[in-house]
Amino acid sequence: MSLSYRARVVALLEESPLTTEAVIADVRHLLSHGEEALAFDTMCSWIYEDDLPITRQYHTRLVAMADEMDAPRSVQRLDELLID
Repeated sequence: MSLSYRARVVALLEESPLTTEAVIADVRHLLSHGEEALAFDTMCSWIYEDDLPITRQYHTRLVAMADEMDAPRSVQRLDELLID
């Protein structure tokens, strides 16, 4: 049985490189109101805007989540942040 979008976005948030408490709180707030797609997009946007490095494995998980949520724009350009 697959986890709900909410639980999976929470897991991605917890493993994300985000450190700004206000951003993390905003994503959690959106999740608490059932706005999983917006929370995911917000998380990805801040990762990109803050130029935070991500692993290939984490990127793959973000892309898979974006595909499932039909939100490909959320992960657009995140490949620029890959570290090896």
